[in-house]
Amino acid sequence: MTVTKTFNNGIEKYTNIAFQYYMPRATICAIHHTVEGKSKMDDKIDNSISPSELESYFGEDYIYFGDVVNLPESSDRQAEVICDLLSIGQDSPVIELGCGYGRISNRLAEKGAQVTGLDISPILLKKAEADAAERGLNVEYVLGDMRSLPWRDRFDAAFLWYTTFGYFDDADNETVLREAASCLRTGGRLLIDHPNRIDFLSHKSPICYVAQRHNDVRIDIFSNDVLRDRSNLERIIVRDGCVRRTHLSFRQYGFSEYVRMLRGAGFQTVEAYGQEGEAFTSDSSRLVVVAYK
Repeated sequence: MTVTKTFNNGIEKYTNIAFQYYMPRATICAIHHTVEGKSKMDDKIDNSISPSELESYFGEDYIYFGDVVNLPESSDRQAEVICDLLSIGQDSPVIELGCGYGRISNRLAEKGAQVTGLDISPILLKKAEADAAERGLNVEYVLGDMRSLPWRDRFDAAFLWYTTFGYFDDADNETVLREAASCLRTGGRLLIDHPNRIDFLSHKSPICYVAQRHNDVRIDIFSNDVLRDRSNLERIIVRDGCVRRTHLSFRQYGFSEYVRMLRGAGFQTVEAYGQEGEAFTSDSSRLVVVAYK
């Protein structure tokens, strides 16, 4: 079961409305107390996210709600878009940086690509490998940090999908782009999928989303740090009678900033698309950047 609600009139009002519909009274009291106790994320989040914080965020709870937030048919369509924009053909060597639990990587392997997936989370990689084995796929999954890649001139295409870029400070984010360029062959393509900053900032902050699976709930509270050009996400998980909190922060780059960084990293041409590969506009919900080495 999927339930998604959006609220932008304040965290306390959001909490009251969401849990009247979705959670038993005992859990409402517990989560309401948690939100009231810490409603400002700025006290907790600095300019970047550490590897340990990324591992905490991308854990078992992330997998548990995965197919609720990203329905299989939606993931199928996303894989098609990536194949089209990167011109991925049969036996094309491709790497996904921040591959998670293999939601996209395994689908590309089913299309005949030679896929490598890299992630910092052992939990997600274990799930990715299990899913690949169940599908009868041969996918190379590697535990590692996208800021330091072991490959040089190996792949035809690389991609960072579903807001996987921008976790670090500007220097480390640019290191990710240089590493991506280094692992690509001449003529290789890099794709980055990211929220459209113009559209994202047009919504009043904070914005809250609820996703439900059975009697368990995931709450995402987004806020914008306009002085640092970062978006902050506080995630509250209510599952099996327990409440857990994680957080994420990512840098919001505009297209002109991507062009500057990518050319500095060694790419020659940079293009912009919308979420489905259509022309990018200020109203597009996503900015999909494709760069050519």
